[in-house]
Amino acid sequence: MGQVAETEFRLRGMFFSGTGTTKKIVTAVADGMGRSSDRFSRAEDIDFTPPAAREQTYRFGREDVLVFGVPVIAGRVPNVLLPFLNTLEGGGAIAIPVVLYGNRNFDDALIELRNILEERGFHTVAAAAFIGEHSFSRILAAGRPDEQDLQIAADFAKAAAARIEELASEGGSAEGLARVLDELEPVRVDGQEPIRPYYKPRDRKGNHINILKVKPKLDPDKCTGCGICVDACPMGSIKAEAPGVVDGICIKCCGCEKKCPEGALYFDDEGYLYHKRELELGYPDRKEPNLYL
Repeated sequence: MGQVAETEFRLRGMFFSGTGTTKKIVTAVADGMGRSSDRFSRAEDIDFTPPAAREQTYRFGREDVLVFGVPVIAGRVPNVLLPFLNTLEGGGAIAIPVVLYGNRNFDDALIELRNILEERGFHTVAAAAFIGEHSFSRILAAGRPDEQDLQIAADFAKAAAARIEELASEGGSAEGLARVLDELEPVRVDGQEPIRPYYKPRDRKGNHINILKVKPKLDPDKCTGCGICVDACPMGSIKAEAPGVVDGICIKCCGCEKKCPEGALYFDDEGYLYHKRELELGYPDRKEPNLYL
């Protein structure tokens, strides 16, 4: 990608979003930034939720600004995404890492995503952790991100756009901005380094509840074979010839279960259901987004 005029940026969102909540926040921030300044030319977003999208290599340059979002799984960036994320070529582009979590905690996910983007050649100048309805539940953070979250996203977008304009003004030219960004420290975010292990659910006696291999089951009497779950599965683990049957890796994003119009997919694993109830009971208070500029 060649360099464009010194005060212009190509702006887009880039996200992984099993149930659409991460997408909702990323596009809200990117749209808000686009409305905040005529320096931004809003380009088509990159949705790398479908498996085929993660088979491509994405290269960017210093004219690009990305609002880059992933969900939090077990307090971290989803490990199934790491091979793909390590193929990104930032090329000096500006990135705004965003994570979305289900009202428990984002732990080290944001600092991990920031570090990955920096290592891949991006410059992180702002960051955020937002809340979305928990993938396991229809109670925990139900309906979020909601209108209040979207207003916060809009305000964050204006501030992030202003931050980039400030850096561009400081640089004075495309070459000057490149020097400013190369000397800039990564955006400071909450989290620990070294990155902590993945969060493990436990019962009230402290015993680990292992739900790694748990998958949703299918009620064949309810399934109409519509195929919505086939398209919803980000791991490609539900095939068109067997709708509703999860035959492969399941990251429990619950996109298939939540998007099924007939309610044909369900979980009955005791450990999974126990953990779901404990989350709903343990984190009922509304968490608010964390913003970093």
